[in-house]
Amino acid sequence: MKTVATIAFRNLSRQKKRSFLLGGAIAFGIMIVTLINGFAGAFSANVAENFSHLLAGHVFISGSEKQGDKTVSLIRDDAALTEAVRAAGVPVAYQTRRSEFSGTLIFEGKKIRTNVTGVDLESEGYLRERLLLKDGSWDNAKDPRAVILSEKIAARLNAQVGDKILVQLQTVTGQNNVGEFRLAGISYDTGIFGQLLSYASLEYVNELIGLKPDEYQTMGLMLDSLKATEPSAAKVYAELAETVSMFERGKRDEGGAQTPFQALLRQQRQEDWDGVRYRLFTINEVLSQIEQIVAALDSAAAVILVVLFVIIMVGIANTFSMVMFERIREIGAMRAMGVRRGSVRGMFLFEALFLAIGGALAGIALALVVMAGLSLIDFGMDSPAFLILKNGRLSFYLPPMRAVGNVVVIALLTLLAAARPAGAAAKLEPAVALRTQK
Repeated sequence: MKTVATIAFRNLSRQKKRSFLLGGAIAFGIMIVTLINGFAGAFSANVAENFSHLLAGHVFISGSEKQGDKTVSLIRDDAALTEAVRAAGVPVAYQTRRSEFSGTLIFEGKKIRTNVTGVDLESEGYLRERLLLKDGSWDNAKDPRAVILSEKIAARLNAQVGDKILVQLQTVTGQNNVGEFRLAGISYDTGIFGQLLSYASLEYVNELIGLKPDEYQTMGLMLDSLKATEPSAAKVYAELAETVSMFERGKRDEGGAQTPFQALLRQQRQEDWDGVRYRLFTINEVLSQIEQIVAALDSAAAVILVVLFVIIMVGIANTFSMVMFERIREIGAMRAMGVRRGSVRGMFLFEALFLAIGGALAGIALALVVMAGLSLIDFGMDSPAFLILKNGRLSFYLPPMRAVGNVVVIALLTLLAAARPAGAAAKLEPAVALRTQK
């Protein structure tokens, strides 16, 4: 006698239209969930990689110095820091030095508050690759007082390339100060992060905030791979802890600070220390809120999966109830020939399992095709969504175990939906089933 699995497969193949519709419903649900999982899988990595280029590093070291009753953010002498990085043997592609302030830009009566980062505008090649200019040029950045603003900020000020823009700010010691920038370039708008992207000459920013030309606030270590961030950070921290005073790494801020710098300031106020102290943090800590977005996407995928398959389960349960009634005399004949109840139940469950696995695999295959098609679209580095793109294109990453988990969940839900009709079919008495009129 043919095996139960073979009979189940034959039954599905002779009802091609019904099998196609049920399998198609399962495939559609899996495809949607897989697309969401794939997008979420690459989302955080893309944002982290793009931000690491804009912030010039995967690992960062910032310094703080006690000056009387004030705490000043600065690094005076980085010889010990550089030696610790060398001793750690981490794969550093290049090293950067930056300073930053939050100030108010003023132009023809219009004002906007933004962060201005001091960088070496002439040598930071990675910044030029990621920060495409809509207007102006990088040649204009040779001006000692050059500033590059995002399209959003320039529009709010109604400023054009070549205009002189006043800035009000406070020095690192809390003194009020004013300066004047010349708008050298306007970068493409990067959406919700637009106001974070203002760049000026490091030397002039240092002058404005009261630092010497050879001083700065944050050292950035650009590694050869984003994946090397956490292991490299641990090695560098271990080396630094042996030579300089360090704030405890990874210490959570109970006050809910949103950035490592805010957390650093809170930690400075809470702890008693003197002299110079350093803190090491990573791009992952800077973008820690991205993890919440990814978690939200995964939760959305889980909710969609449940909703879709509750609907599909109802359809499967009703369909298998109809199938049982259509085959009632066939089931009676099989029982009369000695087929056991467990085999009858298994036949229905195998049909459900084949539907689930076939539909799930088809859904994953369709999702991969859609992902491949979407990844071919070049949105450009000037896209407002470029921070979530990889080199201007959508990218996806589907963890294998996540795909396997989705298939297992689908299989279990489908078997659950078919369990009741399968049980009812197994309980049919041969004589009753044979004389039943459909």
